[in-house]
Amino acid sequence: MSEGRSPELPASRTEPDGSAVVRVLSYNIRSMRDDTDALARVIRACDPDLALIQEAPRFFRWRKAVARLARASGLVAVTGGATATGPLVLSSLRVHVERAEDVLLPRTPGLHRRGFATAVVRVGGARLSVVSCHLSLQARERYDQGGMLLDRLAAMGEPYAVVGGDLNDRPHGRTFRRLADELQDAWVARPWGGEYTSTPHDPHQRIDAIFTTPGVEVLGCGVPHGLPGITPHDLRAATDHLPVLAALKVPASA
Repeated sequence: MSEGRSPELPASRTEPDGSAVVRVLSYNIRSMRDDTDALARVIRACDPDLALIQEAPRFFRWRKAVARLARASGLVAVTGGATATGPLVLSSLRVHVERAEDVLLPRTPGLHRRGFATAVVRVGGARLSVVSCHLSLQARERYDQGGMLLDRLAAMGEPYAVVGGDLNDRPHGRTFRRLADELQDAWVARPWGGEYTSTPHDPHQRIDAIFTTPGVEVLGCGVPHGLPGITPHDLRAATDHLPVLAALKVPASA
């Protein structure tokens, strides 16, 4: 993976027909245990409308930590954190939140309980279901959670949706393929920037991804490099994953 400058990703905008270009970031932040100043710089440089976070703080004073991250990143907290066992949704003020809900998944004895942070939002004239997820390290449980994720999207009842998450699976894995069979893998649809998200010091695998429903047009998706305001050191220091950034064109809702 090159650390050179990525070509420019489309900026957020609302079209005359009500459709919207929405920038979406998916990022595992390892409970803010690393360089939080670098983390905030990375998020701000990505300039997302929606930041779908995994491993948000979830223990002592976690709400204050989430509020501090949102403020430093120029965003606001929408839903998630400890109440979703780690997944979190942040947004810019451009985003109108219509509803939000944290979903806890069935607990497997001996394994960390997982959950989804979910919301339905409107940007311009476009309405979008949003899910942040962090799937299991255990293959069978992870596969079942992939099915629960697809079921959750269907239950949200919106034609357009975006999912961002740490899948703990690679593109050839059963769970990754299960999601890619039903949704668009945004990196495959329109690759931009870098591919591999783990680890920042030795990027060699893609286990973090953004997916959309087929009606959403992907204008670019990948690991951002060379954005103004951040350095390769920031990307390595912020957390133990690299971020995934996408620009999506969402049709206006009927």
